Amino acid sequence: MITLTDVSMSYIPGAPALSNINLHIDKGEFVFVVGASGSGKSSLIKLLLKEENPTKGEIIIGDRTLSRVRHRQIPAFRRDIGVVFQDFRLLPDRNVYENIAFAQKVIEVPGKTIKRQVPAMLSMVGLAEKYRSFPDQLSGGEQQRVAIARALINKPKILLADEPTGNLDAKNSWEIMRLLEEANERGTTVLVVTHNLEIVNAMRKRVIVMKKGVIIKDIAQGGYIDEA
Repeated sequence: MITLTDVSMSYIPGAPALSNINLHIDKGEFVFVVGASGSGKSSLIKLLLKEENPTKGEIIIGDRTLSRVRHRQIPAFRRDIGVVFQDFRLLPDRNVYENIAFAQKVIEVPGKTIKRQVPAMLSMVGLAEKYRSFPDQLSGGEQQRVAIARALINKPKILLADEPTGNLDAKNSWEIMRLLEEANERGTTVLVVTHNLEIVNAMRKRVIVMKKGVIIKDIAQGGYIDEA
């Protein structure tokens, strides 16, 4: 599903953010990426979204070689990828229903389909009664559940979550991870960037450990780490 071969990237010449990354993630895997600030985790996410391009190496996602994806093709490429951010990134002037529906309107899903799928997704994340609420009327945990619903509404093959629990307390953090695990159980490949080692060690999934732009550990499912 995701393959990086000898991938390096620099924002400034001579100062690599990523160095010779080799990584393969199979379809249906759930993978954590951990490491200190500046280890290259966010750069990896940007490459997978084609927000940035590698200075060297090759990235393949699904059946697409990213170096061959032209600028005008990027929106279509990203339809197969759901993204969840630490800061939620909801549209403040639209209610919960409209925030989720927006993701479908962008790809021109028929109105009847939207009216059926959005309530079903809201029920899945436990927010069926909040559909008229605006983001500033929701707790942080509720906002992140809306963000997850929006990320999953178009049934992406891959879900990228960049510090999805970073602004949440322990209870809400575990609720968010439960939703991500449920998405994975339905077949979505999930990659989670996080600093939360308590969650990483409790869930016992595959763990990629990064440091200074390189992968220093790749621990199989069930792995446990004591530092990152």
